[in-house]
Amino acid sequence: MQLPFIESCFHAFKDQSALVHNLTNDVAHNTVANVLLACRASPAMVHDIQEAPDFVCLSDALAINIGTLTQTRLNSMLATAKMAHSKGIPWVLDPVAVGATAFRQQACRQLLSLQPDVIRGNASEILALAGMSSQSRGTDSGDSVAAAHAAAEALTQYAKVVVVTGEIDWVTDGMNRWAINHGHPMMTQVTAIGCALTALIAGFVGANKKAMAQAAVTALCYYGQAAEHAMQIAQGPGSFYIHFLDSLYALQATDVSQQARVIFYE
Repeated sequence: MQLPFIESCFHAFKDQSALVHNLTNDVAHNTVANVLLACRASPAMVHDIQEAPDFVCLSDALAINIGTLTQTRLNSMLATAKMAHSKGIPWVLDPVAVGATAFRQQACRQLLSLQPDVIRGNASEILALAGMSSQSRGTDSGDSVAAAHAAAEALTQYAKVVVVTGEIDWVTDGMNRWAINHGHPMMTQVTAIGCALTALIAGFVGANKKAMAQAAVTALCYYGQAAEHAMQIAQGPGSFYIHFLDSLYALQATDVSQQARVIFYE
């Protein structure tokens, strides 16, 4: 389905060269930075509470990922998210393995109180974040995306947009919904590909503040199509990673728009 907003959101993101401030996990730094650079955005990894709340004021968007959470990092995340919200800088919450421990659940409750603009998680994370039963296996989802649709709707009381990623991604703003059918299973065989998607969504949202749901849909189409293109050449996870970055670099707005497999639901 060709959607007019895809080209406009894509061009806005590319033209802005968004500066994305990442409070992400230890495993993800390199991949997040490489993905953002391949997409012609600018990554920043500034974690310490002494400077992160100040630095976010210079950024176009903030991505918070709780993958390798500590109390010190949580304190910085809370202070930085609070600053971003007060300045009208969009921020995205990635509640990695939120259902795994009480510490993660409490941390996410605190972060939700600071009103993320977007929540991005797999089905089990979205279910757990909404207080519903889930079947997560650490950071991996044991639930279908369809099983998390109701949880995503419930979470729109906290965030403007909720993104559930999986075989068929789901985006909702509480009024409109999109199903995005892009990607490849090889994406799950390279660490931090999901973390980097959260950062990319932050960049798209930062460049499209008045169309956040549409920006998220565009980012998902772009990212998933890049994976599909990469797997036309790749032989395994190592070569996939290289070709994935190249595909992100090469894809154009018209490509993403014309190849979009999206179903819109009102």
